[in-house]
Amino acid sequence: MEPAAKQANKYAADDQEHNRLLAEMAEQSTDMISRHTPDNWEFIYASPAVEHLLGFSVDEIVGMSAYELYHPDDVEDFKRRAPSVSYERGTYTHTYRFRRKDGQYTWLESTSRSIRDPDSGELKEILVVSRDASHRINAEQTNRRLARVLESSSDLVAFVDLERVVTDLNEAARSVLALDCRKELVHLRDLFQPQSYQILIDEGLPAALCKGQWKGESEMVGAEGKLVPVMLEILAHRAVTGHVEYFSLVARDMSAQRALEAERYRYQTEVSHSSRLITMGEMASGLAHELNQPLTAIVNYVRGIERRTADTESVPVELIEKPLNKIAGTALRAGEIIRSMMDFTRKRQPHQQAIQLRSLLDDVIQLCSSQASAANVQLDNLISDRIPVVEADQIQLEQILLNLLLNGIEASTGNEQTEPAQVWIDAIEGEDQQVIIRVHDQGCGLPEDDLEQLFQQFYTTKADGLGMGLAISRSLVEAQGGQLWAEPASRGGAVFSFSLNQIDPD
Repeated sequence: MEPAAKQANKYAADDQEHNRLLAEMAEQSTDMISRHTPDNWEFIYASPAVEHLLGFSVDEIVGMSAYELYHPDDVEDFKRRAPSVSYERGTYTHTYRFRRKDGQYTWLESTSRSIRDPDSGELKEILVVSRDASHRINAEQTNRRLARVLESSSDLVAFVDLERVVTDLNEAARSVLALDCRKELVHLRDLFQPQSYQILIDEGLPAALCKGQWKGESEMVGAEGKLVPVMLEILAHRAVTGHVEYFSLVARDMSAQRALEAERYRYQTEVSHSSRLITMGEMASGLAHELNQPLTAIVNYVRGIERRTADTESVPVELIEKPLNKIAGTALRAGEIIRSMMDFTRKRQPHQQAIQLRSLLDDVIQLCSSQASAANVQLDNLISDRIPVVEADQIQLEQILLNLLLNGIEASTGNEQTEPAQVWIDAIEGEDQQVIIRVHDQGCGLPEDDLEQLFQQFYTTKADGLGMGLAISRSLVEAQGGQLWAEPASRGGAVFSFSLNQIDPD
């Protein structure tokens, strides 16, 4: 055989083998390979993958027009070469919904190429390779929905790469922080107050790297340098390989809540101060009596000195030294009563400090001793010196104790016994480094149905009561980090107890 003929036979054999391999690949491919008529896109051929993708057998789909299976909304897009169809180097790539045999629609991505007659250029058929795009389209739709949610969220959201460069900010973040990473380079430090940024570097990002997330309070820098308090969450996002690709920061603006808390705090302070003034007004007659005693004694001492020295030109110091000392001591006592009243009614910011309970209670008992005497009630301080020192605001603690003592005195008023009724205070150590202070009385007891109503504002069992004392007392106790509650006493009367945190001696 001539060499040329041999070469031709070799090329023919190679082409045959090449075509066989292509046919085998088409038969085995998970992508659907199909051929269509150029006019109405009828299926001339479909690879076996059609059954997996669309549920049709090859015999069922051959002869069907692709237009019959397009989702109605996608047919016109294809005909108009809408944005879902792209053209490059003689091929069209089209993403669309195709009806399966069961009537459900699935997303396909197809690449089409025209096959023309090499001599005449006449369009002969369309070769199409189609693959399942459902997962990708669903993921893209999910991402678009999430993007819309992020853009409309009132939370401040930022995405940060491993170099701490901000790659994206949502609308709320761009507005509040007056930054736009689409127009300028924004670093993570630009978002935060310096101390808060250092906490992120030292704690936040390392914790997110290790555990996947971190939460904490922080301060961001808003427009014109205004500090914005936020509740911040940092999330670390990992690739399939497991390494962290980027961080997302979600910050909830707490400005309104902080302003509300400040207003509530101011209101509580005003109410507490007003309550002290009301309490002092209710105690006015007793306090007047307390002051009248030392003042009367001072007048008597002075008149006694006058009588002794009336007919004497020269007065020995020894003669008047003792009454002068008594005058000084009595005046100091009166001054101490006035000082206690002024301290109690003074308007000031709360200040947490170490307090020795027994000595503080002695001062409070002295302040309301006149009311106790008038009501035939004996007040006893049974707090041991061994009770740990507690942390509280002194004036607020005095107000709590005074409210509870006056309630106990009033509850015990009208006792027909010749012996005084008793109201006493003791304290025990509780759990979790707390001290429990208890005020006991021998009054008529507590309502059986709902003890919690005692602490509701404007609830009172007194004919002329305001119903604010116990409600304010509970608020003040909670401001100290404790709790206030009531329970019936085993032998009648009531016990009001509240907890305070003790100070660790170490």
